[in-house]
Amino acid sequence: MEDTKSNLILTNPDQEPNDKLLQKILSEQLYQAYMELQNTVHEIGLVYEWRFYRDGKSWLCKIANKKKTVAWLSIWEGFIKIGFYFTEKTRNGITDLNIDDEIKSSFAKAVPIGKLIPLVLVIDSNDKIKDFRKIAEYKMIQK
Repeated sequence: MEDTKSNLILTNPDQEPNDKLLQKILSEQLYQAYMELQNTVHEIGLVYEWRFYRDGKSWLCKIANKKKTVAWLSIWEGFIKIGFYFTEKTRNGITDLNIDDEIKSSFAKAVPIGKLIPLVLVIDSNDKIKDFRKIAEYKMIQK
């Protein structure tokens, strides 16, 4: 599901991501997916904020519901990667969601990072946005 040979882009700390920059550097299909993702984020009441992280030497977008972080978004060559993090307590609800079975399978095999279990969603086209929406809505109701 993940392409380990791709490179993270948006690594210039002086070049804050915006729609104009992303339209310039992304393929048309990927930019359309990004815009659809942005619309979905707003539709379900989330906000996003780009920040440059020196430890990772790149820009990451935090997607949040009030003070709660719902997901992290990063831009790679050819795709958008979204990372959700769940606890052991909230992990089981993912299997009940109507999302792609490949996502469920990958999540079932995920290695915990401390007490958190990562769910990585790779978006390369608009058809994956529906999975993002279902996972984000589930994450929003978890405590």
